[in-house]
Amino acid sequence: MDPADSTSPGSDLKSLEDKELVVAIRDGREEAVSELYDRYSNMLAALSHRVLGDAADSEEVLQEVFLQVWNQAARYDPARSSVSTWLVLITRSRSIDRLRSRRVKERTATAAQKENPVTHESPKGVKHVFRQEQRKRLHEELAQLPPEQREVLEMAFYRGMTQSEIAAETGIPLGTVKTRTLLAMKKLRKALSEEIRELL
Repeated sequence: MDPADSTSPGSDLKSLEDKELVVAIRDGREEAVSELYDRYSNMLAALSHRVLGDAADSEEVLQEVFLQVWNQAARYDPARSSVSTWLVLITRSRSIDRLRSRRVKERTATAAQKENPVTHESPKGVKHVFRQEQRKRLHEELAQLPPEQREVLEMAFYRGMTQSEIAAETGIPLGTVKTRTLLAMKKLRKALSEEIRELL
């Protein structure tokens, strides 16, 4: 038996340089995203938080950044910048876009409220039906995910578990849990794009 077979799937990645990790991501290696996430997520989250001032928004931006890395790894040019600079630029751009979008929504909501002041709340029954339909669609799309991705999302959504708790209970490496979550959320966002637009 080859000794290399006894190592964990991502064990060889820790010795790779950043640009080599991006090549591995380009080649479709999910664990390479996890390794890059572990190296830079704290720094990028802090950068995004300085721009947005909101932890939840910063976490969303972080997911978007690594989804973009997964989708566009082939576009990275090592001659133009280091991987860390590339990640910082993506994070800064995503954070500024989100900040601008948030401000536009706030101004739009304020203007709409002034023009059409709310005199009564929508009937609870209508809201309940809408939520029921959303849950049904979510169940349908979850069923379409690969089992390993569906497992981590169901544990997070329905049991309220953190990624660290999921890793501890399942024995799956934390980096793998993070990668599966990112890829699953990407698929859900695409499948439920209409519903998401309705909520914006």
